Amino acid sequence: MTHDEARRVIERVLARIAPEADLGGLDPRADLRETLDLDSMDFLNFVVGVHADTGLDVPESDYPKLATLAGCIAYLTAGERSPGGARERA
Repeated sequence: MTHDEARRVIERVLARIAPEADLGGLDPRADLRETLDLDSMDFLNFVVGVHADTGLDVPESDYPKLATLAGCIAYLTAGERSPGGARERA
């Protein structure tokens, strides 16, 4: 997945969870939960949405890697995943 594809997936999922958010002005290094006022269920729905849109299993141990837009993009594009976790479905 390219950087632009990953960003589109992330923005699409976030738009479903926080439709009022200005995703175009989102600081790539800002904490998504704080910036978008996401509670724990919103964040879990975000992770589930990323899985649904990409087919990647994201283990709970990798959730901190999805804390920022930059982290999400790195996770989806560079394979920054825990050993044994987040494999694409065949």
